[in-house]
Amino acid sequence: MSDNTKAGPEPSERVAIGLTFGNSNSSIAYTVDDKAEVIANEDGDRQIPTVLSYVDGDEYYGGQAKNFLVRNPDNTIAGFRDFLGQEFKAVDPTHCHASAHPQEADGSVSFAVKDKGGEEAASTVPVGEAATRYLRRLVGSATDYLGKKVTSAVITVPTNFSEKQREALIKAANDADIEILQIVSDPVAAVLAYDARPEAIIEDKIIVVADLGGTRSDVAVVASRGGMYTILATAHDYEFAGVHLDQALMEHFAKEFQKKHSVDPRGNARSLAKLRLESEAAKRALSLGANAQFSVESLADGFDFSVTINRIRFEMVGRKVFEGFNRLIEGVVKKAGLDVLDIDEVIMCGGTSHIPRIANNFRGIFPESTEILAPATSATAINPSELTARGAALQASLIQEYEATDIEQSTHPAVTTVKHISNAIGVITVGPNGDEFTPVMPIETAVPARRTVRIAAPKEGGDVLIKVVEGGTHIKVTKAEPKEKAEDSDEDSDFDSDDEDEEKREKIWKVGSLLAEAAIKGIKAGGQVEVTINVLADLSVTVTAREVGGKGGVRGTLSGQ
Repeated sequence: MSDNTKAGPEPSERVAIGLTFGNSNSSIAYTVDDKAEVIANEDGDRQIPTVLSYVDGDEYYGGQAKNFLVRNPDNTIAGFRDFLGQEFKAVDPTHCHASAHPQEADGSVSFAVKDKGGEEAASTVPVGEAATRYLRRLVGSATDYLGKKVTSAVITVPTNFSEKQREALIKAANDADIEILQIVSDPVAAVLAYDARPEAIIEDKIIVVADLGGTRSDVAVVASRGGMYTILATAHDYEFAGVHLDQALMEHFAKEFQKKHSVDPRGNARSLAKLRLESEAAKRALSLGANAQFSVESLADGFDFSVTINRIRFEMVGRKVFEGFNRLIEGVVKKAGLDVLDIDEVIMCGGTSHIPRIANNFRGIFPESTEILAPATSATAINPSELTARGAALQASLIQEYEATDIEQSTHPAVTTVKHISNAIGVITVGPNGDEFTPVMPIETAVPARRTVRIAAPKEGGDVLIKVVEGGTHIKVTKAEPKEKAEDSDEDSDFDSDDEDEEKREKIWKVGSLLAEAAIKGIKAGGQVEVTINVLADLSVTVTAREVGGKGGVRGTLSGQ
């Protein structure tokens, strides 16, 4: 961790929470009896807007501050998390147009707001100070809720957060009197939240984590191997996110208002702010129900406006954005060198993941065997807005009793970035009934690793030859048999012609190079052969084969490539 790390309390005195510090919203979670729960702030919000606002010297945060975007935008700081640790010339201020604009101060980002009250001139608040003030309020809410002072936190960040941004975040937290135990990437925290459930079965799988937030979307492909997580590919996008669906609704409602009153509410800053806030509220309502009411008093020129929109209309209005989410998912799977058939689970997190259309679109992209974990497609899905905070809280509960130096050493990149096998390893049994392939160790398994399989020998017993091979998956594409065309019906002919283009895609194993052979002789009738493959940290492979219940066996070692 950084040299900025604050000397924290003794492990026995820590009160640790999980924090998701988002660009749009943040969450706090705490673990009780091995179960993570998201904490509400004093306003009852569990998804707390990442906004600060100043009125007459008083500081507001969260939902209260967000409401001031209409009446007090120049003294309201929003969407600032991604500016941490960045040079001013590298930031995109697009999402700050409705609030205080970022300004340059010594090459970095700052905001000019009147935070002192009275007639005093605006103060220059560096982005690091804004983060400190916001984190202090979050931890204050957690302290009030728990009834004991929160001292430490595990915090989540996007996978593309640079080392400089991480250091700036740690410094901001330390200045807020918070000890950062560990920084965890958002997709890993989301996977951890699911894997920590009592009913969860830890197994080897490939997971796509789609973190669809308010101002950005982050997608990662994660390989879970024996409880260890490896990020295979990531994608980050600012063009398709919740704010763009808000924008689509704003355009729709503005045109409806203009038709009725011949006034464009987008031409006035205050009217535009009202339009934006109510459009976001309508989007949230449509995520839960089939209809939403858009209602604003004095939207423009003193005209009130109220109209109902249904989910079908919303999906038509936001069609381009929904298609962008689809392309983002397909692109990151391809970037990882995989096919959609290789994906075992899709975990959806972030506030925008509540929208049913997005999950249903993903359901159409992936095969039926892929589980889409979202409220619209799975009864067991965890609230997407709470996933990363829950994962962070669970991690905090695991490490809070360790010394800070031990935590730092165990989470250092030199330790956590371990080698992985680049090809899968499997076993071919050669017997009277022909060759049979059994996968043993999937691709991207972190080493050292050990896997054991039992393979049935021929019913009558006898000798069995075991071949240990490298392998991988291959997508087999077969065209469906065309249906017979009806001779007397042009309509049937046109309909059937579509079926000629249907393709069936399935994942099959493709056997590669041979690693080792072992012959097991004289196996009893109905017996089994146990094969153990052990890959060490230097990528050397030890193979052991024996008859289950028999004496002796065969053992050999291959050096790492």
